[in-house]
Amino acid sequence: MNTGATESSRKAQIDALLLKLPGVSTGKINGLDAYFVSDKMFACISGRGVGLRLPAAIATELQFSRDNVVPFQPGGMASSREWIQIDRADAAEYEKDLPLFQASLEFVKAARAR
Repeated sequence: MNTGATESSRKAQIDALLLKLPGVSTGKINGLDAYFVSDKMFACISGRGVGLRLPAAIATELQFSRDNVVPFQPGGMASSREWIQIDRADAAEYEKDLPLFQASLEFVKAARAR
């Protein structure tokens, strides 16, 4: 199995989902493919999942209520309580998480205005 092709295919599928949201751009941060709104990162691809930033209470609740949500730890480093990672074997399945990606985008956009 060609891991490079698999990773680029995953990124292409996630790009197709997230880049259609208003105001979203993509870039790299610390070697990870990241997604930004208003120049602030709200999601990024890490390992077999996608990390996203949500209010801490929602992030905590998701970690306890869903078996495919774990703390976001890019490169093994702990992140804040506002970051979670959703792991899906098939990147096309992230379509099911679109409301969470939209909530993350709105949360990050609103946080900037504070």
